[in-house]
Amino acid sequence: MQPDIMPAQKIAAQPNHGLYAELMAHAAGLSNDALFAQMISSQIGGVGALPPGLGLEEKDFAALLTEHFPGVELVIRCQAAEADPRAPERDDVLGLLLQHRAHRCMSEQWMAEIVTAACMASDHLWQDLGLWSRDHLSRLMTQNFPALAAKNVHDMKWKKFLYKQLCEQEGINACRAPSCEYCTDYLNCFGPEE
Repeated sequence: MQPDIMPAQKIAAQPNHGLYAELMAHAAGLSNDALFAQMISSQIGGVGALPPGLGLEEKDFAALLTEHFPGVELVIRCQAAEADPRAPERDDVLGLLLQHRAHRCMSEQWMAEIVTAACMASDHLWQDLGLWSRDHLSRLMTQNFPALAAKNVHDMKWKKFLYKQLCEQEGINACRAPSCEYCTDYLNCFGPEE
């Protein structure tokens, strides 16, 4: 008798929850531990848009692991830096984040670099980061960039908010209406993220 053979099913990418649990078992008790653990376990599980090492250089990723998850040995080969046609945009986003960091710990620098890398992708920022919900992204922004997060009084989608801040710095009003509430793209900026 022939065994039933099921057709191969595509397995959806999902966070590596075992790795998340392992990282959290070694967490140093710092404010960004759970956020970094989510991003790392998602990236390894194929979720999000971050490159290996969360977009950090290998030495910085190793330092992040040592500081936030002492005792965890995770070797990830980061990609070699290539010429980036979006380098000026990347520099602007990074500069905005660093200008507003809380100045409480080194992980804010790493977080700024990671968020900047995710901003270069095309989905919602929390999804590109591999976070498990938009609430986690709001917590990330509030913990690491509190002055910037405080400006998002209308709960604008974070990636759009960051780029709107850059436009305002340059004196560019990208909205087609005098106020966001009257703009035809309002729901694209402020609607639910799904």
